[in-house]
Amino acid sequence: MAIYRYDSSFEGFLSCIFDFYEQKPNTLSIVPQHHNALSFFDTSEDVITDPEKAQRVWKGLKQKGGSETTTAIHRAFLSEIEGIEDILLSYIIKCFKEGLSIKNYADSDVLRISKVVKMVGREKHRMDAFVRFRETKDGIYFATIAPDFNVLPLNSTHFKKRYADQKWLIYDLKRKYGIYYDLHTVETIELQLSSDINTTSQASLYFTQEELQYEELWQNYFNSTNIASRKNMRLHVQHVPKRYWKYLSEKKPS
Repeated sequence: MAIYRYDSSFEGFLSCIFDFYEQKPNTLSIVPQHHNALSFFDTSEDVITDPEKAQRVWKGLKQKGGSETTTAIHRAFLSEIEGIEDILLSYIIKCFKEGLSIKNYADSDVLRISKVVKMVGREKHRMDAFVRFRETKDGIYFATIAPDFNVLPLNSTHFKKRYADQKWLIYDLKRKYGIYYDLHTVETIELQLSSDINTTSQASLYFTQEELQYEELWQNYFNSTNIASRKNMRLHVQHVPKRYWKYLSEKKPS
């Protein structure tokens, strides 16, 4: 089996698709560069990301399957689920060859992709809802996230529209990159963040005193309006799963 290793970027994945059609190996598996599980009979090749090749594949997919197809492929890719590249490759081959619709759920690949797309969509909407900004001493509204899937590229439009008059930065601690809005455009950035940036004891080093006071007021309001006798933790966790509590100022210890 031929193994294409790429840099984990979406353009890198599309470059692998281009090389597949150019080289025509009998069987292919596409894996991130950090993947080292190769058998004795596998042949490995590192594919260099080529924006021009990626654009040609993307244009072909739009012509063959339309915007719904390309949206589904992109969202499924962002799941980072192990083996998703091969599932997408299998579907893309059928799309180019047979014009297989992304809505043809009778196909096993389409069904698996649709399930992953729904999972990614739910995570994206939860990040829209649960991100909490804090004003830094530099005048930037800052938030950290660590979602299960790489949904940050999907969140940028929502936050650009909602906070158009503020400079903000959302940083993915898990993937070590962020999106920054400068009142005009949204850019992808990489930073070296201190591990103590989210600790209560060190908050005054990074965030304004006014921000910390507002946070304390919100915590007090949340606690005072909480009626202990009516607490339904099962329902609460159903709507706000515990893995998102770390983003919410009302859930932080006073």
